[in-house]
Amino acid sequence: MIEFTRVSKQYAREVYALRDITLSVRKGELIFLAGPSGAGKSTLLKMIAAIERPTAGKLAVNGTDIGGLKASGLPYLRRNLGLIFQQQKLLLDRNLLSNVMLPLIVTGSSRQDAERRARAALDKVDLLGKAMCEPMELSGGEQQRVAIARAIVNRPQIILADEPTANLDRANANKVLAALKSFHGVGVTCLISTHDEQFLTGADRIIYLDRGRIVDGWHNGVANPVEVSP
Repeated sequence: MIEFTRVSKQYAREVYALRDITLSVRKGELIFLAGPSGAGKSTLLKMIAAIERPTAGKLAVNGTDIGGLKASGLPYLRRNLGLIFQQQKLLLDRNLLSNVMLPLIVTGSSRQDAERRARAALDKVDLLGKAMCEPMELSGGEQQRVAIARAIVNRPQIILADEPTANLDRANANKVLAALKSFHGVGVTCLISTHDEQFLTGADRIIYLDRGRIVDGWHNGVANPVEVSP
């Protein structure tokens, strides 16, 4: 579904976010992107969503060349993606149900269908009972779960989650990861970035990055040439 072929992302002279990345992601895989802050994890995810574009190499998502994608093609690409970032960007002037309905309303769904699907998405993250609450009434972990509901309400083929457990306590972080893994369980391809080794369990693969490159291993914040188990 996703194919990086010698992809690099350069922001300035000798300033690279990614260097020579070659990576294939199969349909239905659950992959963790590991490594410290600044390793290139966020950039890699943003490139899949065409928020960033390659400066070298080729990236294809569902057969679409990201480097050559025109602005008119972005809605069609992103319709199949569920995007979850550290900043949830929930709209504070409306309740949770309305927040989750919004992607469906924007793409032309009827309000009746949008509400039905939004309620189902909130139920999947165990927040249906708070559908009428406003975002500021929730904990940080609950807000992140609402962001997950909003990301999956369009039934995406691919979920991209950038540090979804950042700044959460262990209990809330586990709930967020459990919600993401439940979608992988029904065949959704999931790429989840984290710098916290304690969450690297249950994945099909773990991809370690260091200074924009894929490396073989990681331990206590230091890249190591060790074999990584799938």
